[in-house]
Amino acid sequence: MSFPLALVTGAAQRLGKGIAQYLGQRGYAILLHYKSSEDEALKTAAEIRKNGIPVQLVQADLTQPEGIQRVFSVLDDWIASGTKEITNFRVLVNSAATMIPGSPDEVSLKDWNSTLDLNLRAPFYCAQESAKRMAQGGNIINISDIAANKTWSNYAAYITSKAGLEAMTRVLARAYAPNIRVNGIAPGLVLPNAWISKEQWERLTARLPLKRVGKIEEITATLGLLLDNEYIVGEIIAVDGGYSLLS
Repeated sequence: MSFPLALVTGAAQRLGKGIAQYLGQRGYAILLHYKSSEDEALKTAAEIRKNGIPVQLVQADLTQPEGIQRVFSVLDDWIASGTKEITNFRVLVNSAATMIPGSPDEVSLKDWNSTLDLNLRAPFYCAQESAKRMAQGGNIINISDIAANKTWSNYAAYITSKAGLEAMTRVLARAYAPNIRVNGIAPGLVLPNAWISKEQWERLTARLPLKRVGKIEEITATLGLLLDNEYIVGEIIAVDGGYSLLS
């Protein structure tokens, strides 16, 4: 049995983990990237391998050029190893991200740079390196956020990075078509972050037209749509329970 290869960044836990598991269920071998959550990465890899899916782990700091080089060096070595079960590199999912609070007057240069380095620069260069290796076609999926179209001043760097990611998605979609399709997914409320209280989360949920948070399975179902429908390119699909309808 042979497996096409998928790279998922930030795949040790949370949404990235769900994406890696989903792609494994679809029959992709998984190159599972993580930065520091080694225990979670090992657990995620073990769960995917239980279904007979090949998994390779790669630890790297994607804010550093050498980190991106390391990821693709591991990818190239895996393909070049001659393992018959691994076929072509077909899917990149840019899922790794950071969300650091800070208003325009408060955000530090360090936090600004680290946010844009991981949320915007790293996806660009991962896409660039992936495109070089997708001569037989492929899909690049960028995980954005419904916040890209909001004006939450207390998350200035994060929102700027995600708005840039959506613009980048459209630019790359036009540049890489027709051989490679580039699209994005913008989740709404799915998993709370460390900066939000339970009460704030519940208030946000109560405002949603659907009155509930999303499920990881609803995000991965959208990923499946983008992989399967070969006439979708350059789109950012909101999966947000109606959050984008709110002012």
